Amino acid sequence: MNGSMMQQPLLISSLLVHAERHHGEQEVVSRRVEGDIHRYTYRDMAARSRRMANALATLGVADSERVATLAWNGYRHMELYYAVSGSGAVLHTLNPRLHPDQLLYIVDHAEDALLFFDLTFLPLVEAIASRVKTVRRFVAMTDRAHMPASTKIPDLLCYEDLIDAENDRYVWPSFDENHASSLCYTSGTTGNPKGVLYSHRSTLLHTYAIALPDSLGCSSADAILPVVPMFHVNAWGLPYAACMTGSKLVFPGPGLDGKSLYELFESERVTVSAGVPTVWQGLLGYVEANDLRFSTMRRTVIGGSACPPAMMTAFQERYDVRVLHAWGMTEMSPVGTVAILKGRQLERSAEERFALQSKQGRAVFGVDMKIVGADGAELPWDGKTSGELMVRGPWVVSEYFKGEGGNPLVEDAAGHGWFPTGDVATIDADGFMQITDRSKDVIKSGGEWIGSIDLENIAMAHPKVAMAACIAAQHPKWDERPLLVVVKKPGAELERDELLSFYEGRIAKWWTPDDVVFVDAIPLGATGKMLKNRLREQYGRHLVERA
Repeated sequence: MNGSMMQQPLLISSLLVHAERHHGEQEVVSRRVEGDIHRYTYRDMAARSRRMANALATLGVADSERVATLAWNGYRHMELYYAVSGSGAVLHTLNPRLHPDQLLYIVDHAEDALLFFDLTFLPLVEAIASRVKTVRRFVAMTDRAHMPASTKIPDLLCYEDLIDAENDRYVWPSFDENHASSLCYTSGTTGNPKGVLYSHRSTLLHTYAIALPDSLGCSSADAILPVVPMFHVNAWGLPYAACMTGSKLVFPGPGLDGKSLYELFESERVTVSAGVPTVWQGLLGYVEANDLRFSTMRRTVIGGSACPPAMMTAFQERYDVRVLHAWGMTEMSPVGTVAILKGRQLERSAEERFALQSKQGRAVFGVDMKIVGADGAELPWDGKTSGELMVRGPWVVSEYFKGEGGNPLVEDAAGHGWFPTGDVATIDADGFMQITDRSKDVIKSGGEWIGSIDLENIAMAHPKVAMAACIAAQHPKWDERPLLVVVKKPGAELERDELLSFYEGRIAKWWTPDDVVFVDAIPLGATGKMLKNRLREQYGRHLVERA
């Protein structure tokens, strides 16, 4: 017997319809590439999104065709989120931090039909425009007054001209909720990036999940500023959650430096933000240097890579900003866990609460996880035993776009498919998961594992350290030993022995790094993660050569 409830597909367009109908007056504020601050409402955004949907039809975009964007966080990008997916095409957000050749590969692999871009990226688009195979037209995301006087791109279209040429009478089509909605590619630090194709259903379910109080806790009382780029796993779903809940949205545009962000936080009374640790380092540095405080911001979501405990301490104890430590992957839409304490844990000591917050957290409803050993058997949730982290759920990838790399899932005894994350983790009795390393980054010294993240976090707690990475370096006796690669804070004087002595009493003595290499900068990937593979290539033989 089936239930007798209405059958209504879960579609991305329904979020915008809801936003226009129920909180149409709410503000969306953007710092534009043109340099000014743009303001309008969800009602305005809905009307312009319908105009753009009409424009896409005029340009001949067919069902399921991919439409690419190379853009910062802003209102025009938001309009494309809804106009493209809502009309039945697939939104493909491109990462402008990639090398042009890698970008070219992704555009061709996705078979993008149109490419919309912010003027910041005009040189990048010009570098690939004559080489792409399937892109029919390019659109500059600006108005006529700011269009480039000359360009190598033939027949370049103007975004605002497309909007002005259409009316806002458009009925969002209804189709199967499993229809593809958007496409994101993995960062591809090794090999070619692989595409993850999200559906309307997976996106809506993920949106419900991140809005929950025990997740990111979005509400109509919030003003959300997503620092995490809209080209990085759809800004972790926040543009969708804001429409669902009626939050005010504040987009930073290209201004991601500490000063620009702080000014927006204060002028727009931002309550919630989200981003990777490298961005927050710049913000905290600016706030500390100028003896500032946050007047309204009370929560920040930190993910993408592990949040250093020193950063969490600074936010929470110095600035009264609660850190929501989260974990996920492009393959997971991306949110999988959030470190929100359970009710009974709130009574624990400050030290115990901080230790729990420092973990990647517990699974949000919809995500199941486990850790397994080398034989594939599930390991205990004791907070000590580590194994490979596996996940499954309705917004977890089942295969990569175009079947790249074959079937990534691992089947258990019950026939359930699990996605192997590549992370090494522990899970405690309360379900709090902690990443101890990436399987490719773990250091195996004399047959024993050493977690690089713990060693990095200790180094980051030193007052003279700006950034630290720990890699496995070849060793003539122990096979591998930990090597620290460190960037000092400006003007700081720090020697090897001083930093290594900082580890005393904090870890087992044999975990202490063998040496320290001081550098001007640590290479970062397209999403702000440290590129340890490059560090291993450069310094992997440092200990052998020193011996």
